[in-house]
Amino acid sequence: MNKIWKRFLMSILALLTLGLFCGIQNVIAEDLLVYTALEDDEIPRYLALFKKSHPDINVKIVRDSTGIITAKVLAEKDNPRADLVWGTAATSLMLFDQAGIVEPYKPQGLSRVRAKMRDSNPVPHWVGIKAWMTGFCVNTEEVKYMKLPVPKNFEDLLNPVYKGQLVMPNPASSGTGFLTVSAILQMKGEAKGWEYLSKLHENIARYTHSGSKPCKIAGAGELPIGISFAYRGFMQKKKGEPVVTVFPEEGSGWDVEANCLIKKPGIKKAAKTFLDWAISPEVMKEYAKVYPVTAYSTDMPIPDGFPKQPEKQLIENDFQWAAANRRRILAEWSKRYDGKSDAK
Repeated sequence: MNKIWKRFLMSILALLTLGLFCGIQNVIAEDLLVYTALEDDEIPRYLALFKKSHPDINVKIVRDSTGIITAKVLAEKDNPRADLVWGTAATSLMLFDQAGIVEPYKPQGLSRVRAKMRDSNPVPHWVGIKAWMTGFCVNTEEVKYMKLPVPKNFEDLLNPVYKGQLVMPNPASSGTGFLTVSAILQMKGEAKGWEYLSKLHENIARYTHSGSKPCKIAGAGELPIGISFAYRGFMQKKKGEPVVTVFPEEGSGWDVEANCLIKKPGIKKAAKTFLDWAISPEVMKEYAKVYPVTAYSTDMPIPDGFPKQPEKQLIENDFQWAAANRRRILAEWSKRYDGKSDAK
């Protein structure tokens, strides 16, 4: 056999070997099903980082509002589908834990995470990534046209001039809605808190099933003021909408967007890899670009529009109380106010 044929056959063999290797890689690549309540426009930024460092893991995202994700995970208790939950309210993850759905896991880098941003067990049942907080999205053009004052606090929202001009998330389907209702009940006490919510209800035009939608409605000028959360207000303003985000003077309701591993047969190594990455410095800096309160400090500056000391804006939040009383609060809220909720 001459040298030319030998080289040809060796080249063919090399190509076949490479193809076989790639085929094996495709076979052993793991698929992950991840449930999340993170915003649609956040997820691609974060996942691009993950895919860059873990191209062999295929991530399928199921994204919905917090209440929907919570109900979905609980409904699938006996036949869990998701491998993990990423960026969903810690108060919801506490419910999963109570239902026996969570597999404790200690992700790499846990020592960096501050105490209030994680479960207190040595091997945590959930680990937070960032906090999100109540903010009022105010359409500056609409309030000027309608000669409405810009609200500075929760009490201002009871002003009769706002009758039929406010939009708020339904707490049964929205984590933003729940953290806001929970904050009001905790700040005022339950009796006065429900009195406040009943008065606020008189000024509400509609309740949405998404925490971000009130801000989008305000930005579009459909209603002048949306009770939403700060991130969405800033994003709508970046899109050119005439929106200003107001942080209530009494303090903002808030919750921790957190991760957990789902208990199921044959837990995937890739799920633990993802949870390690989800609190890694590279993605924590990406979270910090738009959320000032993250699981641990980064060298990122406070995003424009937030208070200079954002943690002081957060109310004293009893997460255990909020989780333990969530079903009762939502049942009472729905009985009183659900008539103004958008159709599902």
